[in-house]
Amino acid sequence: EKVLVLLTDMTSYADALAIVSNRMDQIPSKDSMPGSLYSDLAKIYEKAVQLPTEGSITIIAVTTLNDGDITHAIPDNTGYITEGQIILSRELYRKSINPPIDVLPSLSRLKDKGIGEGKTREDHASTMNQLFAAYATGKDNKELMSILGEAALTPTDLLYAKFADEFEKRYVNQGYEENRSIEETL
Repeated sequence: EKVLVLLTDMTSYADALAIVSNRMDQIPSKDSMPGSLYSDLAKIYEKAVQLPTEGSITIIAVTTLNDGDITHAIPDNTGYITEGQIILSRELYRKSINPPIDVLPSLSRLKDKGIGEGKTREDHASTMNQLFAAYATGKDNKELMSILGEAALTPTDLLYAKFADEFEKRYVNQGYEENRSIEETL
């Protein structure tokens, strides 16, 4: 049995929790949140995955980033509790990249258990690491280009910047109708 649990919006829940704890004169911790925020969120996520039978459970806890701040207490605590985070990007959305997943801050603590020889491809991890590094370099170079201008970058820097654009268009972007396999993607 496969179960999907969608928890929305955890930010509103935590904000409400902060208001209640402040009215109860509890001493707040980081970002005016109650000191119990981590354990409160952990209990909710733990309860959401308790299933008496065998099967798989996927939890999607939607967290709105206040002013896009991933270090805010709510996404920060959720990131520590969960096994991964998928960060959606307004910038990629505006470029019509679907799904608009921001690869660099997104993470998975379980990815190494599901990739490699006998699972995907033997070179999956090394390919992933090379793509990630090249994309990060390209994004940095694009930022430099926006500040200093294209003339300030070396030919190699420009190639990395072009790679970042192509990575978003051809690797991240799958649209709504495409169902690309991992093999095909790699």
